[in-house]
Amino acid sequence: MNHVSRYILRQLVGPLVFTTVALAAVVWLTQSLTFVDMIINRGLSGTSFLYLLLLLTPGFLLLILPIALFATIVYTYHRLTYDSEIVVMRAAGFSPNALAVPALALAGIVTLIGFLISLYLMPLGFRTFKDLQFVLRSNQAAVLLQDGEFNAITKGVTAFIRERGPNGELRGILVHDRRDPEVAVTLMAEHGLLLMGENGVPRFVLFEGNRQELRLKEQQVTLMTFERNALDLDVLGETPGTRWREPAERFLPTLLWPEDTRNDRAYAKELRAEGHNRLVAPLYALVLAAIAIAALLSGEFNRRGEWGRIILASVAAVLIEAMGLGLHSIIVRRPELTPFLYVMPIVAMFAALFVLRVRRWPQSYLRWPRRLRSA
Repeated sequence: MNHVSRYILRQLVGPLVFTTVALAAVVWLTQSLTFVDMIINRGLSGTSFLYLLLLLTPGFLLLILPIALFATIVYTYHRLTYDSEIVVMRAAGFSPNALAVPALALAGIVTLIGFLISLYLMPLGFRTFKDLQFVLRSNQAAVLLQDGEFNAITKGVTAFIRERGPNGELRGILVHDRRDPEVAVTLMAEHGLLLMGENGVPRFVLFEGNRQELRLKEQQVTLMTFERNALDLDVLGETPGTRWREPAERFLPTLLWPEDTRNDRAYAKELRAEGHNRLVAPLYALVLAAIAIAALLSGEFNRRGEWGRIILASVAAVLIEAMGLGLHSIIVRRPELTPFLYVMPIVAMFAALFVLRVRRWPQSYLRWPRRLRSA
């Protein structure tokens, strides 16, 4: 790579980092709203909040990077053209193909990063996020218990505690359990603990209390005193060991070749569609980069014509991204259309490179911004 290519590459790297961070900050802001309830009502710490956002970052970086790269190439090459630097480079003997090398090289690097994110970092991050979310939700019973209030721990279970001891001990406990529609159980105890069971299910351990059981059909009440009693709170209906992995949590082999289990058979189409999308998604960095380069380095070199090409390139980039997302949804229902998921970005990239090579745009499309100004 010659000194001119290195110069252009340096001009591209800074705006790419800035644009990526800016778009990521916007997504972080929108994602943070989903954790407001966990922060306010469940006592989620700031460190855990940032860790959860960090785990979700690879997932939306896969979508952000191609868009940020497209915007960076359009901005940088337009600025170089506006400052007449591209004109000087062309006069020095650099062809449009040579001037496109830095952008395509950066697109290749972004594509490799995209494959790293798609095939490893994203499923790893989302899997860790779901596991941590499971633990937080399983522990919500302990977090939600407020002194002196009736706390709805889960559907059908309400608890009241008078106060907390210094070592996590609960004093003055009342638990009302209506999960069985035919039996209502009320437990009262002098003190107790809220612990995690062997399977990750929260469990009330009560000491020195009584158990009142009302059978609604017989209208019969039984009372039993106890020195120690345990009540499992099956908050989620599942345990970490039995939880089914969602498509976003899985690595490529388990997506393309699902296991022979009931859930995997039921969601086999979704799993395979996600697997094929993992292989295609990083290629959009090359596609959008080729479109941006074709817009900025082909056609006539003047500021008026350039804006028309930029607008057309932006529309093309939006359509390509929308078609990619649409195909991902379609092949879930129509798996036979899966080859189009690969063909569409490849055809779009080669079409953009062809425009760059012949350096011709339809003049009727390029003159419409000028006609608007004259009108």
